[in-house]
Amino acid sequence: MSLDVPTALLERAEAGPVDDAEFVACVRDSLPYAWAVVNEVAGDLDRDGGDFADHAVPPPSEAERGQLLRALASDAIRGALERHFGVKLAFQNCHRVAAFTPSAVDGDRYRAFISTRGQLLNQSPELRDC
Repeated sequence: MSLDVPTALLERAEAGPVDDAEFVACVRDSLPYAWAVVNEVAGDLDRDGGDFADHAVPPPSEAERGQLLRALASDAIRGALERHFGVKLAFQNCHRVAAFTPSAVDGDRYRAFISTRGQLLNQSPELRDC
């Protein structure tokens, strides 16, 4: 299970739509490492004023790596994080998380990051089993 969903939130979801703020809070509480990484890259992007920021430090354990994979592989979680932080997230390998400003999404740097070439160039033997 990727999220620890409080009973009250699950009951609201069973009855109808749930607002993003409640869902984002559930993600934050359930996936604290993934939340911290996304918060960091979004903060770096905002603070540095560029159009790109990334986090390429391997997670300290497989549990944290699993959090990143769950957060960024889920369309719902990833979309909620993007809306919350006002960024476009991109992901390579099993831990490199990047945030782009919405205006940079069709730019050269974004296209290079998400390209097959970018993925291949970001490989190394130690990442094969990550």
